[in-house]
Amino acid sequence: MSESLKKTARIVVLDRDTLPEDITLRAFSFPHELVAFARTKPEEVAERIRDADIVITNKVPVRREAIGDARNLRLVAIAATGTDVVDVAACAERRIGVTNIRNYAVNTVPEHTFALILALRRSLVAYHDSVRAGRWQETGQFCYFDYPIRDLAGSTLGIIGDGVLGRAVADLGHAFGMKVLFSDYKGTTGMGPLYTPFEQVLRESDVITLHSPLMPSTRNMISTDEFAMMARRPLLINTARGGLVDEIALERALRERQVSGAGFDVVTTEPPPPDHPLMRLLDLPNFILTPHVAWASHEAVQGLADQLVDNIEAFERGQPTNMVAA
Repeated sequence: MSESLKKTARIVVLDRDTLPEDITLRAFSFPHELVAFARTKPEEVAERIRDADIVITNKVPVRREAIGDARNLRLVAIAATGTDVVDVAACAERRIGVTNIRNYAVNTVPEHTFALILALRRSLVAYHDSVRAGRWQETGQFCYFDYPIRDLAGSTLGIIGDGVLGRAVADLGHAFGMKVLFSDYKGTTGMGPLYTPFEQVLRESDVITLHSPLMPSTRNMISTDEFAMMARRPLLINTARGGLVDEIALERALRERQVSGAGFDVVTTEPPPPDHPLMRLLDLPNFILTPHVAWASHEAVQGLADQLVDNIEAFERGQPTNMVAA
């Protein structure tokens, strides 16, 4: 038995409210004390983790200055895939392990992506709102055609990001009879015969969906110049990361009809302030904004919670999994 299993480990959860109430964390098998905070402000992190052996965070930043006095800290377990909330390099210097969650959203994110695509391609929200406003009765006939309706079959789906989620989206696209193009990353060429140049994907796609990480090279990779290339006025879908799209340029592109519509689940600032560019678009019938919930099916979130416990258990056994390199 490792030394860590011989004493009671203090486990501190910094933002329990980022998981739904009906999601349970399986009990840990080793001696432990679990302290869960609903939310934690950045200035509260250092004090709350000071005596922790293990810290669990989803979106609360754990930075170099916060871990400075956390002398017992052995592991930061991220309850998400993205690792940008943790100063991984600082943890590595202190020999503090960092783990993350992987491949838990392989169904929920692609399904949410296609929910947005279908809703926009068939103007479902616009028709629903117009029925609620009494438009059907006004027409005096069995149907009306105020908003465009387009099939997916035979259209072209451009996917930027070829990880497990991008490939799952491609599978759904094929099932709908779509032609699927995987894009080279912006500014790169020659990734192989399965990839189409970035600019060509922008020109030829009827739907463009983003499944890329947010890095310096991908920040604002869709902006004014890229919208100008979109000859087919595609739908633009982002269930990946806020910041991949220049949001001011998106507002202009929608209002000037450079794109047929947009469905976003992520925003650069979450929650967005009332004057955020995407909040100003909510009056448009061809724009849908959901509150970063593409990942949040019950099945996916319970799988995340189970994997989170598995990561911590494996670390305590001395057989760490899903470790993040500095």
